[in-house]
Amino acid sequence: MARTLPLLFLSIHVVVLKCDPGLLVDIVVDRYDIPRVCPREVQTEDFVRYHFNGTFFTDGKKFDSSYDRGTAFVSQVGLGRLITGMDRGMQGMCVNERRKITVPPHLAYGSMGTGGVIRPDAVLLFDVLLLDIWNSEDKVQTRTLSEPASCKRTAVATDFIRYHYNGTLLCGTPFDSSYSKNTTYDTYVGQGDIIKGMDEGLLGMCVGERRIIIVPPFLAYGDKGYGTLIPPHATLVYEVLVVDLFNPKDDLIVEVKEMPESCTRKTKVGDYVRYHYNGTFQDGSAFDSSYQRNSTYNTYIGKGYVISGIDKALQGLCMGEKLRVTVPPHMAYGENGVRGLIPSSAVLIFDVHIIDFHNPNDPVNVKVTHKPQECNMTSEADDLIQYRYNCSMMDGTLLYSSDHYHSPAVATLGANTVIQGLDEGLKGMCVGERREVTVPPHLGHGENGAKDVPSNAVLFFELELLELQKGVPEGYMFVWLEDTPNDLFPTMDLNGDKKVPLEEFSWCLLTIKSDI
Repeated sequence: MARTLPLLFLSIHVVVLKCDPGLLVDIVVDRYDIPRVCPREVQTEDFVRYHFNGTFFTDGKKFDSSYDRGTAFVSQVGLGRLITGMDRGMQGMCVNERRKITVPPHLAYGSMGTGGVIRPDAVLLFDVLLLDIWNSEDKVQTRTLSEPASCKRTAVATDFIRYHYNGTLLCGTPFDSSYSKNTTYDTYVGQGDIIKGMDEGLLGMCVGERRIIIVPPFLAYGDKGYGTLIPPHATLVYEVLVVDLFNPKDDLIVEVKEMPESCTRKTKVGDYVRYHYNGTFQDGSAFDSSYQRNSTYNTYIGKGYVISGIDKALQGLCMGEKLRVTVPPHMAYGENGVRGLIPSSAVLIFDVHIIDFHNPNDPVNVKVTHKPQECNMTSEADDLIQYRYNCSMMDGTLLYSSDHYHSPAVATLGANTVIQGLDEGLKGMCVGERREVTVPPHLGHGENGAKDVPSNAVLFFELELLELQKGVPEGYMFVWLEDTPNDLFPTMDLNGDKKVPLEEFSWCLLTIKSDI
């Protein structure tokens, strides 16, 4: 644990010297600018980094300045590495505090002065701005700012993590930000790919968690610093938001959210599936949605037409099933991502709803739901039938119904007046029989679809045969459905030559039909 540091303030000394400053017996500290918040004060053995201007008290002439050198001064307090007056004067100081420390000669360079720069018996005035404090016993400090409502996993060593951050020095000066670059920082945790303090500070974080991580210099960039923005001996403060988290050994995660009441068949390799989905990242932000396009995503299963994680997740599902699929990057778009849409190494979450599926080899499926006790005649090719129907998609969406019209539907079987699958489903029925018929797309409206029928949609029909009129027997051109007219031959022999050529026969049929 890091040392507990007292939150104490030194009293402000306001001293007006009206006598010889050489008579001072101790330092005088003027804390003329104190920060409102001071989480830590300088104590003996602490290291400090500070800027200063040094002047002679009597004439104000400058003898030294860290500002002029362009580098802050670094030292340890209370162990004699500073002149005694500064060792005492830095005690209790806060980061971003400004104070003036007046040091009498016997607590400075005494009667000898130093190096021709400090004259003998000089009273010195140091105007100090404290930039940093740390101690060799310091640990990485973390503080959670916010966390998600639920946290299914936390970062451990060997995990790969994507996070946003703002980086500042302890005094608040910013040095870097992932937000300004509009990209997350992506790295493995606990493998030495980042500074030691961040490697430690990121452990235990959840996706969506915000955390402050304070890294002492010796666990950051040490006495070398980094570039022009991170000086040597700098404590670093990171405000971190974890966006994504996974491990290279992660497998697909499938969570069933809703199951249909019945499931007579499950998807398998080679099936063609239609499904809706919402795609999000782990932080909840959306990247794609079939609902927004108002169109299902349609694909073959197990053929490599979609990312491997989804290809695997789509197997063994029921029509109407809803599931959540979490796909690690190595089963999605990997390190490349998708430009402008999917970041590199992103975990993807799909909320999937299976609308329907079929196999290209599927036949029409017929289920008889009611059979009349007497059935002397069944429908077949060339029959004229009258029937009632409801046509729906497999998710229950009603497309068409004969109830929407003034009269039931009429069709001649085998005459290409209805889709092939329905034609097959209507054959072999008795009057009064009811059926449920499932028609695969290749026997329905196919890839093109139809009005209100999506491409590659499986159709579900509820059928009831109302009337049946048998078709023309083999070898016959037609069959009278009503009583034949009186004097049929004279009626057809229009010119009375005792012959009925094709022209007279056709004219006669048209005349009789119009009379009917």
